[in-house]
Amino acid sequence: MQDQIDKLPKLAKDKHKENKMFFTKLKKKPPKKLDYMMQEFHEEEFQRTDCLECANCCKTTGPLFTDKDIVRIAKHFKLKPHQFTEQFLKLDEENDYVLQLVPCAFLGADNYCSIYEVRPKACREFPHTDRKKFQQISNLTLENVAICPAAYNIVEAMKQQIKL
Repeated sequence: MQDQIDKLPKLAKDKHKENKMFFTKLKKKPPKKLDYMMQEFHEEEFQRTDCLECANCCKTTGPLFTDKDIVRIAKHFKLKPHQFTEQFLKLDEENDYVLQLVPCAFLGADNYCSIYEVRPKACREFPHTDRKKFQQISNLTLENVAICPAAYNIVEAMKQQIKL
């Protein structure tokens, strides 16, 4: 798995132009059953991919924390939301709360998340390949294929099966 993760940024860069063109066409004319198809691509890929073998998302990027995430996770730690924010988060250039440091402070050496049950919404939904109206998040998907082997494989499957 590590070999695949190491090659992913170059693979994604090599396919970036092709993927961007594909998503531009997808936005203009999405198939009628795109949401259903994405659910299938997602489920099939995650039968093959074990996130615990990878955890590249947790090692290389930080999720966005919503106000609800902050309240929920702070409660988990028996902290006030502002205490949790001061200890773990910072405001990014878009004024969103993100982790102060990556890899994620909650990621263990075994790739398990110490706050898995209360993890942020962005973590629960990553890599967002089973979202409704998938064509609306193409820019995010273009970023995620460089981080997540499963997202990369899902996009490749899409391009094979969805002829635009």
